[in-house]
Parts: sequence; C-alpha cells; structure tokens
Amino acid sequence: MDEFSAHREHLVRVAYRMLGSLSDAEDAVQEAWLRWERTDRAEILDPRAWLTRVTGRICLDVLRSARVTREAYVGPWLPEPLVERLPTANSDPADLAVLDDSVRIALLHLLERLSPEQRVAFVLHDVFGVPFDGIAAALGTKVDNARQLASRARRLLHDSAPPRLAPLAEQRATVEAFFEACQGGDLGRLTALLAPDVEFHSDGGGQVRAALRPIYGADKVIRFLLGVLTSGNSYLEPEPAIVNGQFGLVLYRDGQLLGVVVPDVTTEGRISRFSFVVNPEKLRRLPPVDGADEVS
Repeated sequence: MDEFSAHREHLVRVAYRMLGSLSDAEDAVQEAWLRWERTDRAEILDPRAWLTRVTGRICLDVLRSARVTREAYVGPWLPEPLVERLPTANSDPADLAVLDDSVRIALLHLLERLSPEQRVAFVLHDVFGVPFDGIAAALGTKVDNARQLASRARRLLHDSAPPRLAPLAEQRATVEAFFEACQGGDLGRLTALLAPDVEFHSDGGGQVRAALRPIYGADKVIRFLLGVLTSGNSYLEPEPAIVNGQFGLVLYRDGQLLGVVVPDVTTEGRISRFSFVVNPEKLRRLPPVDGADEVS
C-alpha cells in the first residue's frame, strides 16, 4: 500500500471537496484503494492522475445516491467541519493555517446547488487542475461535455459567490468582539458588527434543536443568537479554532460539546454569514473539553 499511501492525503482532499463529509471522503478513498489493488499497475502510466479520476468517479456515484437523502434532510445541510485546534488561547491563527477558499463552508454549501456531474467537473478542473480528458473519463462522457459542465458550475458559483474574507487576524478580532457584545447584550455593537443582510445557517440534522430554515437580516439573527448563547443559567465556553481554513469557535456548554460556529468576516470587517453545525454525527471527531463525555 506504500505507493497508494503517497497519494492518499491528496485523494481525501479531492473527495472532501466533492462530498463535504470527511468520513464519506475516507470511505471513497478506501474504495479507490480497493480498485487500485485489483488493477494491473503496468497499465497505469500516472498513478496520481489515475487515482484522482477513480476517486472522482466514486464520488459521483455517492453524490447521485446522496441527492435523495439530502432532499429528505431535516433543516439546512452543512458540510462536516474540519477543525484545527489552536495550541493556546493567545495563538495566532495565521501561524497555523493558510486560508483555502476551496474548503470554505459557505462555498461547500453553495456546491450543493450543482448537479453531481457539475460538482465533480468543477472540483477536478478548477480546484485541482485535472485536464478535461481526465474529467471526461471520470464522468463517462465526452471532453466537450465535461468542459461545459465545469463552465456551467463556474457561472453559477460566480453569480452566487460569497464575499471575500478578511485576513485571519481581522476575522478573530471581529468574532471575539461579537461574542463579547453578545455576553453583554450590547445591541448597538452587535448590529454594527453584522452586515444588514447577514445570513444564519444551522445544521442539526433533526437530531438536536436548530433553526429549520436559514435566518436572514441582522435583527432576526441577533435575536436568535442571543437566545442560543444566553439561554438559562448554563455556562457557555467558546474555544477559538481554525475551521475549514477560517477563524471559528468550538462551543461548549457546561463542559459538553454544543457545536461549531463559523462566522464569515468580510473585508469590511462585518459578519455576512454564520454557519452553525450542531448535528452530533458531524462532530464525532472533536474531542470533549477537560475530559467531558463524548457526544453520542
């Protein structure tokens, strides 16, 4: 498995961007390995290219079958967050991560609007630079059709593209100021830190309480967040982290994992979107704080 292992991390990155789930991405890569083991290696001139195409084909099949499941999903669907803990509370996020727009939760969420074929074509070509003849082979179609699928995906994403993000240090300052204002109930400060058309998307998957529809507008988002963050007498502890390449917070309540929130801070210094993942199935990889029980 040594030759395959040299490409495994790349393949997981490819599959995650297509599927939005690290566990599903790892399953797809495992299937790619099985096909690799059954193939005559002498016929493979470029192992990395071959494995990328095979992984793309496997992800296409997963996406096609997942459409029915996601249509029945309770509430908004958000990707499984990729969380990188900061070593200390005073750590600079910029020392740990370089912003990668291709894994932004807002972008992966937007990719859900594409057909499975468009998503595979876009990710393979625009993110990983796979030539269209390789994409056509993965999709089982002609080169011209593969090129057209990627072009249509690109136009849709361009028309709905989320705003550019501020540098990580500015993201952190804005997010921390916002949560301080929440704790103090400073409505004026909260409003100033939000874009007027701010969006709030939460994913509970029907397993825990969450907003069943996106919330739009600063006033509604503030009311909802104040209700979530200040409810009852419980103690809310936010832990800074890098989430999908941008600054976010892992939230604990009374030592129990609550969820992961990712605010999109624009270059104007305002939050344009919140992505709040509370579905326990998407938080299983996160360790509990201070030895608390794991989320079941």
